[in-house]
Amino acid sequence: MKMELVLIHFCNIIIGMLTFCLHYCTIINMRIAQHRAIEIIKHNGGLIRTHEALKGGIHRRTLYGLWDDGIIIQLSRGLFQLASWDRPAHFRLAEISKKVPHGIVCLKSALAFHGLTDTKPKNVWLAVERKARKPKIDSPPVRAMYFSGEMFSRAVQSHCIMNQQVRIYSAPKTIIDCFRWHKIVGLDYAVRAARAYLKQDDADSSELMSYARICRIENRIHAYLEVLNL
Repeated sequence: MKMELVLIHFCNIIIGMLTFCLHYCTIINMRIAQHRAIEIIKHNGGLIRTHEALKGGIHRRTLYGLWDDGIIIQLSRGLFQLASWDRPAHFRLAEISKKVPHGIVCLKSALAFHGLTDTKPKNVWLAVERKARKPKIDSPPVRAMYFSGEMFSRAVQSHCIMNQQVRIYSAPKTIIDCFRWHKIVGLDYAVRAARAYLKQDDADSSELMSYARICRIENRIHAYLEVLNL
């Protein structure tokens, strides 16, 4: 009887040790998976969408575990950011680029990026091709504008924000677009931006006129430049 009790006690010890080892190994594997996931997110600029995480080999359980632990924060549905990373001035543009990679930052948002206005737009102004679907985004707020042909495809620059390649119209193209959409943007907004641009050392008025011809507002732009004595 005593021998049986000894065997039972010994078996319980073995079971306890195995359970502890299994639990410890599970924790270690979880930490390894989280560390790997963090490195993937860092390589991705501190931002990652759920489908990118899954495609990169991050298990959904690991992703949501990082969220529960406060290591990442959810910016909007399906988009996460490392909590320890600071947001740059134009963070929202990187966020939009993740959600609408075919869009191009335009008008007020492009002016703000190029430093041609002191006003911080409430919405992210985004150019989409006329045939494309309107972006459905809950956050950040987006003002979609439809462009077509060369008006959509010309003067697109790529800028790196949080390791994301963000497509933004050049400063001269943006100014001409503001004149073209002056009823929506505001004529005074466009004039102030043109004045700020042409004060820069590398400003090129001929480039403005080139995009004005593409947008078919050459005469209007020429008149504005004359009034401004530029």
